This record gives sequence, C-alpha cells and structure tokens, in this order.
Amino acid sequence: MINLNRLNERIEELSKITEENWEGVSRRALTEEDKRAHELVKSWMEKAGMKVFLDPAGNLIGRKEGTVANAKPVTIGSHIDSVLNGGKYDGTIGVIGGIEVAQHIAEESIEIKRPIEIIAFCEEEGSRFGDGGVFGSRAMTGKITKDHLEATDEKGITRREALESFGLNPDEIFTKGLRKKGDMSLYLEMHIEQGPTLESKGVPVGIISGINGRYFGEIIVEGEANHVGATPMDQRYDALVGASEIVIALEEIASKVGAPAVGTVAKMEVLPGFKNVIPDRVEMSGIDIRDLDNKRRDEIVDELQNTALRVAENRGLKVSFYDQLRMSSALSSQQVINKMKEEAEKMNLNYLEMASGACHDAQFMAELCDIGMIFVRSTGGSHNPKESARIEDITLATELLSKTAIHYLQQN
Repeated sequence: MINLNRLNERIEELSKITEENWEGVSRRALTEEDKRAHELVKSWMEKAGMKVFLDPAGNLIGRKEGTVANAKPVTIGSHIDSVLNGGKYDGTIGVIGGIEVAQHIAEESIEIKRPIEIIAFCEEEGSRFGDGGVFGSRAMTGKITKDHLEATDEKGITRREALESFGLNPDEIFTKGLRKKGDMSLYLEMHIEQGPTLESKGVPVGIISGINGRYFGEIIVEGEANHVGATPMDQRYDALVGASEIVIALEEIASKVGAPAVGTVAKMEVLPGFKNVIPDRVEMSGIDIRDLDNKRRDEIVDELQNTALRVAENRGLKVSFYDQLRMSSALSSQQVINKMKEEAEKMNLNYLEMASGACHDAQFMAELCDIGMIFVRSTGGSHNPKESARIEDITLATELLSKTAIHYLQQN
C-alpha cells in the first residue's frame, strides 16, 4: 500500500528547507538549501534500497537493480528546486511519489525484472540562472553548450562554479552525463496540474496526452531618453510605449490562435527608471509562448517579432530579438496512456485525459524513450505560497503511478 502519512510527512519536511525571509518555499538550484534538500532526498532513496549518486549536471539519481541483467530501467522523475516564494508541491510530489513507489516495492518484496530509477532533475525551474530552466534534463539529452555553464546568477556566480560547489566536474556533462535513445525503457512523471481544469471538473487525477512545446526569449526595445515635461508628444521615442504595444500584440495573437496556445511577457525592466525621464530602453525578458503544435507556436513567434518590427518603424525605435530556448512538444505513449486508464478504472479512480500547458522534464526524456505523465488536482495557482494539493489526491495519483511502473518493471 502507498503510505499516505509518509508522503505527507516528507512533503512537509522538504518544504522546511528554504531560504529565509520568504512566506513560501524558496529553494533555488545548486544553493546551500538545495544541497540540504539533496541530502534529505538521498536518505529517503537509500531507505528505499537504492544506490544514489549525482551525475555531472547535478541530477540526483537513485537506482535499484532488477533481476534481469542489462535490462533498461523504468525511470520516475521530477524536480525539487523551486521558484522564489513558491509552493511546496510543485515538482516535489513527483520525486517523493517516485521514492514511495520504490519503497513500496521494497517493503512488499515485489520482484522486478527491470531496474527502477528515481531522478530529481537539476534546475527545472530556471529561477537562478534565468536561461529557460529544465537544465538537468536538457544536459542529459545533449541540449546544452558550454555557454550555459557561464550563465550567472544575481551575485555573479556562474553555473559552472555552482556545480563545482557540489563537488562536480561540469565538463563531464558532455561525456559521462549524456544518455542516448534506448538507455531507458520508460519515463514516468507525476506533477500537480498548476492550473484550474481538474479542480473545476471535480476530478482528482489527470492522465496526460501530451505536453505543450515552448518558446522562451527576449525582446529589447530602444528609444531615446528625454525630459518628461519638455518633450512634446509628437517628438518622443518612448521605448516603454513601444514595448506596451508589443505586450498587447502578443495577447491578441495568442488569443486569436486559441487553446492550447498561450503567450506571456513575464518580466520587463524599464530604463533608466527615473520618474522624470522618458524610458530609452525596455528589456522584455521572459517572453513565453506555448502550444501543442510546434509549427503553430513558431508562427506565433514570427508574427510577434514582425509586429515588433512594425511598432519600432512606426515609432522610430529599435528592436532586437534573442531566442533563448525552443522546446518541442511531446506526446505521451498511447500504450502507457491506455495502461494508466486501465489501472485507474480498476481503482475506480475518476480521471481526465488532458494536455499539459506547463513544461516538464518529460519533454526531453521523450527523446530517449516512451513517456507517461500523471497530474494531481491543485488549487491556489502555482509558483506562489498558496499553491495547494490534497494529500488524498496525491496518494491516489501515487497509487496509479505505482501500478503503472510495476507493470513495466515486471516486463522482460
């Protein structure tokens, strides 16, 4: 049986490892808080009978062998890093739930033919080095360059230095840290929904058909700083006004395309930032565009950039574009979806088949093997302290995860 109390206690215990002076959980990747979290999660993996190690990219991996030599593992993963002032369920329930599956197998002496792996991926959130997140899974699949190691946090610490502080050799990411297609037999991930669909429909669990592709980039708008009182309206080159038009344009473009497409400008910095100076530069970072159709997502990006060029021409401004990340959408294995549905029906578990609007490490694992995902109903939004999920729902989802994983672990 999946142990509800143990799941709940571990979620609460992990949530207490956080930077000070925040209401919610602040546990950014490769920090001292992350190191303490690694030690705690490592101890849980070991209690479940797993051998534990860090790969060169900072992914914490627990593994228990099966009875068949050289069999490819069934891997369960998610992340334990957080955004600043986030919630205690995002990512963590997937790692803790995976460990619970491994512990259930050990406690019940369930024979498995394939190895079981649990991975806590490094820096899924991207809240420290700001270059799009999902670093650990990107590194494992060969999607990063040495430039990513030189990205800096707000204190000027590079990612390379942060990895080295964990006793790792980052250059080995490009050799020992790589996995290739077929190295895993299956990847499974459990995660809170981070949206309102399951709650609004009164359904505790989602079975995921696919994950939206993501574009992440930046637009910089440049104009001319001038006196706010002495400069006539028809002689202004206001970068903020131009940037504002671009923000509205993205909302209109994504709305016109319709669901599941979404577009967001998550952050803007206005310079020089003085009350009596017309802005001459706006850095629109965190431009985030997502859709299940990769081609359509790229068309949204193109239309936004063309609109920005027209705005700049009309207003005498300059715009520059910086593409930072393009993640392809990923489809779950239909065979795995069908197995999850079969097990859910045996449990009399009400579920909804749905797509994921949020990105997950599963997107990159889909390049290596079949994937399957389970969502848990959540409330209060996500990436904030009000994020919440019922422990009963988490337990049901973990039970479904366990039954699915064990089925594949017992296959030759």
